[in-house]
Amino acid sequence: MKVQQIFTGCLAEMAYYIESNGEAAIIDPLRETQPYLEMAEKDGAKIKYIFLTHFHADFVSGQVDLAKKTGATIVFGPNANPNYEIHQGKDNEEFSIGNGKIKLLHTPGHTMESSSYLLIDEEGKTPCVFTGDCLFIGDVGRPDLAVKSDLTEADLAGHLYDSLRNRIMTLPDDIIVYPNHGAGSACGKNMSKETFDTLGNQKKTNYALREDMSKEEFVKEVTEGLTTPPQYFPNNVKMNKQVNTEFDEIVNKGTTPLSAEEFAKLAEQEDVLVIDTRSKSAYAEQGTVPGAWYFGIDGGFAPWIGALIQDIDQKIIFLAEEGREKEVVTRLSRVGYDNSLGYLKGGLQAWIDAGYEVDKIGSISAEEFKANLENESMEVPMDVRKPNEYNSEHIIGVSSFPLDFIHTNIDDLDKHRNYFVHCQSGYRSLIASSIMKSKGFTNVTDVRGGFKAIKESGAKTSDFVCPSTL
Repeated sequence: MKVQQIFTGCLAEMAYYIESNGEAAIIDPLRETQPYLEMAEKDGAKIKYIFLTHFHADFVSGQVDLAKKTGATIVFGPNANPNYEIHQGKDNEEFSIGNGKIKLLHTPGHTMESSSYLLIDEEGKTPCVFTGDCLFIGDVGRPDLAVKSDLTEADLAGHLYDSLRNRIMTLPDDIIVYPNHGAGSACGKNMSKETFDTLGNQKKTNYALREDMSKEEFVKEVTEGLTTPPQYFPNNVKMNKQVNTEFDEIVNKGTTPLSAEEFAKLAEQEDVLVIDTRSKSAYAEQGTVPGAWYFGIDGGFAPWIGALIQDIDQKIIFLAEEGREKEVVTRLSRVGYDNSLGYLKGGLQAWIDAGYEVDKIGSISAEEFKANLENESMEVPMDVRKPNEYNSEHIIGVSSFPLDFIHTNIDDLDKHRNYFVHCQSGYRSLIASSIMKSKGFTNVTDVRGGFKAIKESGAKTSDFVCPSTL
């Protein structure tokens, strides 16, 4: 049997393509259907099943569109009740794929419908198991994303303990574990950058699979240190339980070319948000449309869109590098932002040629930042990394202002002061600076290269956490 892992870096998500003797299955597909259709066509195979490990919180999955185009059956585990047609699988139910089978293992805990899928090959062997968000490499799924009135996160963690001990850890040590996510996803606490491993090695290295761990210890460790999940997660769960606008329709609408005049009229509307998806250098050096929020397509685009654009139905128009317009709309839709209205045709140059104003973020080097900090000529230096990053190590004299909570905390800032903003390498600081500029902060300066460059310049650092002075 053929097994192919399909990794999407922006979401740290893994989908899977399985093929045997002209029949194929997809596990946890993304929203765009074309890659799966092309893989099956290349193999001369028909997609027979679409397996979902659970209702995903961090992306909108593409099972409904894919089923429409292929006639494939959508399979969920027990307890799943979406408002579209599915086959609700039973624990230990087997599904034939060519000369092999896929066996459903109900593994609740991350969510109550959460299921894993065991591959059984032509010889009856079990080479791999697809664990969804039940078991990651180095971690397990967080138990706080599906809390209902009758279930606490401790209850879910208890179910997860039982699922791991009774269903996953009883499998052969040499079986390959294929999870749904890797490092960078908010669906776990501390996932490995590796995207697969043997179960035997995970028993040795994964804290949650420690042999002598009691259920009480497991619940305590798994529930400790959980950060607030991104605000878009509940919206994505809801979307994954319903029939949404077809992906092709979203792309057709979102890739509408807009003249500078059309773009300007839309940008003036209060219910329309402009985003700039170009490179860091293009944004910083050339400037942008006034009021635009920066979300570079080559950074952590989709998760930051989901974390910071609070209305999932937000109307969006955007600037993009030529030829990447469809990519922008695709990646917006992956996290449920389906209301793209179009892009600026001709890019920023068309905007300039039409006589419109350009806005620009101030910028200084890490060396300038260090010098100004030391001679106390800098008014408000601030670090927009996550609190745990700041607490681990930060530049002495710089206050913490996490990008994650900018909407909550921005009213605490004084628009008349001068702000010098850095993150780790310069991506998040541009996002923060752009949002601040759009909110009327006129004196915002980005520090090129971020914390890494500032530290390399010789600035003093500390892991001592002092109260914010913003």
